[in-house]
Amino acid sequence: MTAGPSGVPLPATGAWREGDPSGHRRWLRAERPLVLEAGGVLPDFAVAYETWGTLNADRSNAVLVEHALTGDSHVAGPAGPGHPTAGWWDELIGPGRAVDTDRFFVVCPNVLGGCQGTTGPASVAPDGKPWGSRFPAVGVRDQVTAEAVLADALGVDTWAAVLGGSMGGMRALEWAVGRPERVAAVLLVACPAAASAEQIAWASPQLHAIRADPHWHGGDYHDAEEGPHVGLGIARRIAHVTYRSEPELAHRFGRRRMPDGRFAVESYVDHHGAKLAHRFDAGSYVTLTTAMNEHDIGVGRGGIPAALARVRARAIVAGVDSDRLYPLAQQEELVAGIASADRLRVIASPAGHDGFLIETDQLSGLVKELLG
Repeated sequence: MTAGPSGVPLPATGAWREGDPSGHRRWLRAERPLVLEAGGVLPDFAVAYETWGTLNADRSNAVLVEHALTGDSHVAGPAGPGHPTAGWWDELIGPGRAVDTDRFFVVCPNVLGGCQGTTGPASVAPDGKPWGSRFPAVGVRDQVTAEAVLADALGVDTWAAVLGGSMGGMRALEWAVGRPERVAAVLLVACPAAASAEQIAWASPQLHAIRADPHWHGGDYHDAEEGPHVGLGIARRIAHVTYRSEPELAHRFGRRRMPDGRFAVESYVDHHGAKLAHRFDAGSYVTLTTAMNEHDIGVGRGGIPAALARVRARAIVAGVDSDRLYPLAQQEELVAGIASADRLRVIASPAGHDGFLIETDQLSGLVKELLG
């Protein structure tokens, strides 16, 4: 069995599994089929989610927060049993913060196809075995359909706001386009109307790395002793380089070497590659990356301009000035097509795409403006 960075043996998957600490998660268990855009069907599904604050009497104060590729429902709060990392937007959400939980009822679900409590490849299928390779293809629209079932169960007819960056921004956009009557305001950060050729190209070696791992077993590794950790680690290394900017890497690491002779920047990406195996599932990485590749808000809606014209929500669109993965031109396309988006808001950051997670002071200003 592969050992992690601390020397502790790694399980085949870093997914949350039945019997693990639940932390602050709650579950919606939908005992109904979900017909998927690509033609498959999930006979039933579960959505893990967390909430903060209280839904008011007229159910008008609910805010939906959408996580990115390797995020989860733990958007706020400390690390602890069931939550291997602290909240990924912790500085934005809480009493007196930009999303004030004394005022708003905040909901953050784990995405369909994910691995932190919501149904995905590591979940148990109706026959009692992990879904694995049998897990059907799910797209962004399917993920939002599952979230709409959650909203119905919570009694939320209209979200006061939907907030999301990167893959979370894709789902926030799908909410605003596909269900415009259910979204009063939307914040779209560092996301596109459709995945570009370059973004799909960057994803390709990541998917190949996972599938080429001898422990991938065609996606059916969840009950094995060894998982495709090497492939997942390589995928994360590739991805992480695209998440940061060249000037930042040059400033932080340059050509400096570690005592073992490796370049410091190699050690940095190695660390991020190894760390992910503790908390993520390779099958979910493949499923969600594929969903991002397939993202195109205009499919079946007359094209991107026609789709964006459907948005009724107050909209703020923001991008990161140093983002080389989701460059500002993609957010400019959103602004051009969404009538209520007055201008592109540019987040100044040396950090590249990860600026949507790091620059919480700038994000707080945008959120406060959106929520009023």
